[in-house]
Amino acid sequence: MPTKSIAFANQKGGVGKTTTVISLAACLAEMGKRVLVIDFDPQANCTSGLGQEKLEGHSVYDALLNGQPLTPLVKPTPYPNLDLVPSEEDLAAAEVDVARVDNFLQRFQTAVAPVRTAGMYDFIFVDCPPSLGILTMNALVGVDRILIPLQCEYYALEGLTVILRLVEHLRSSGANPALEVEGILMTMFDSRTNLSHQVVEEVRKHFQEKVYRAIIPRTVRLSEAPSYGQPITHYDKHSAGATAYKSLAREFLKRQTAEAQAAAAAAETAPAATEPAPAAPPAAPA
Repeated sequence: MPTKSIAFANQKGGVGKTTTVISLAACLAEMGKRVLVIDFDPQANCTSGLGQEKLEGHSVYDALLNGQPLTPLVKPTPYPNLDLVPSEEDLAAAEVDVARVDNFLQRFQTAVAPVRTAGMYDFIFVDCPPSLGILTMNALVGVDRILIPLQCEYYALEGLTVILRLVEHLRSSGANPALEVEGILMTMFDSRTNLSHQVVEEVRKHFQEKVYRAIIPRTVRLSEAPSYGQPITHYDKHSAGATAYKSLAREFLKRQTAEAQAAAAAAETAPAATEPAPAAPPAAPA
């Protein structure tokens, strides 16, 4: 299976986006998949959440602005099969600086292309900032899919409409015509409230199979894990949060397998290309 790149994005902060990137990546790595996480957020929460330091000059800034290769930025994490391109606060300047250069929407696409084609990873996950600015748009132009974590709250559908509108714009404008929605993940679910149940029901009603069956609960252990620089599956592998993300990882891989099988079947049934018949020889003169 070729490397698949997925951006995790939502313009609203505090929806469990970074927690999902870290936790899903860690689960997949434990299952033997090679995963690269690219921290595209100047807050660098993904970097610290994987136990790495925020060091000046260790972000995608130069790759975006000056065409520097992305590969030297890749750092191993304490977890087998899981690597990281870290971030740091100076990346915030890229929101302004990238907009001033040529092909500003394609800067990340160019930078990540050698990593994708090298085939070193099964998945590349991009943790986007909680906004729909230049960095997030760059990420969406440079990936195959977007995965949208969605908090179980009243305004969830409104925010989802906004980001889906951006996805459609990037497709129709030709910036990334192949961009697709990988899935919608319901997060911070509180089983004690009717609101959480109602939001999940409403989102599933509108988006059906795009919504993951796995639901991430609101738990204290999930909130604690980043302060220890560990994914929830290592911080407390028996917690409700760890169980939920393991379930998500299995569902995620099941979708990838089904998609690959469907693509293979479609390729087999597609009519084979036929060469044009040779032209008839000219008639002999009478």
